[in-house]
Amino acid sequence: MSMDAVKTESTLQSFNKYVIQQARTNLTKGRHNVDKKLYNSLKGFISVAPRSFSLAFEMEDYGKFQDLGVKGKFSSTKAPNSPFKFGSGTGQKGGLTNGIVNWVTKKRFQFKDRQTGKFLSYKETANLISRSIYRTGIKPTEFFSKPFNNAFKKLPDDLIEAYGLDVETFLQYTINNGKKS
Repeated sequence: MSMDAVKTESTLQSFNKYVIQQARTNLTKGRHNVDKKLYNSLKGFISVAPRSFSLAFEMEDYGKFQDLGVKGKFSSTKAPNSPFKFGSGTGQKGGLTNGIVNWVTKKRFQFKDRQTGKFLSYKETANLISRSIYRTGIKPTEFFSKPFNNAFKKLPDDLIEAYGLDVETFLQYTINNGKKS
């Protein structure tokens, strides 16, 4: 049994809308929405042809790391199943520290020096946090993966069968083929 293009497009539009809405809700509820940059970058693109369709999601690059987590350089207990790892040499040099500096500055978060009791600068605070994250990793939030998997379970069986969909490959394809921000 095959689905017609109108029904397929309507189903995928609902899928797209649900995933984006739930991912944004998860970012906000999980308090991972400091500057709304990731929140606002979430978009989905759908194209339906008679015998095929494409669905791609777009988000800031760091959204993948936030969603799936990152193994630390010396420990993978926070994100044992993540495909990402600090210290692999594939990431941007200094990207973590710059991101943390922005975060501590926006949150107005500073550690105190244990000896003097004075506040450390934002840069010093960010360096301490970055070093800890680099060593131990980032726990996955699954802000995107969970709604994607939930929406996939709700897709009609005839759509899944007609296109031979598999949740893992479908998730990887839609994330990896999203347009760049």
